Amino acid sequence: MDNIFAKKKHSKFSWEGMGDIKGGRGELGEEMPVLVYRLMQYTMLDVISADLGEDKANEYFRKAGFLAGSEFARNTLDLKTDLDTFVANLQQSLKELRIGILRMEAVDTTTGNMVLTVGEDLDCSGLPVTNENVCTYDEGFIAGILEAYTGNSYDVREVDCWASGDRVCRFTADVVK
Repeated sequence: MDNIFAKKKHSKFSWEGMGDIKGGRGELGEEMPVLVYRLMQYTMLDVISADLGEDKANEYFRKAGFLAGSEFARNTLDLKTDLDTFVANLQQSLKELRIGILRMEAVDTTTGNMVLTVGEDLDCSGLPVTNENVCTYDEGFIAGILEAYTGNSYDVREVDCWASGDRVCRFTADVVK
């Protein structure tokens, strides 16, 4: 018997390629439990880490997060507003989609560098404390959003995480020069 998965070809991501979620899930709706999201995310991370190593897996998750953040920003946010309006819209969108509760802690208007937190983060809030930062996908997601808005490349790193014992995820976002 042929392996049906071997014949599947993955096309390049497009926003439209996600389909008509409302139409396709008329009875179940658009929402799903965080458990299902994490089941997909952490099993995928486990498989990639086993095959390619943890560093490479984190690199891929950061890249995927970046692509998702870029597309999310371009397709759902107004990128032509002032920073305060943009942040307010982003906060509202992330909360409505139950991704997390965004707070801007610091913005250096001279350099463009930022410090932000995400409370009740989709990726990690409630995880056991393992003394590590685990939100590499979020690092890419935030970098993608910021680049789409500002036109600048960002190096985003998680400095505090639920899994490291904190109760919010804190990220530094530094403009890459």
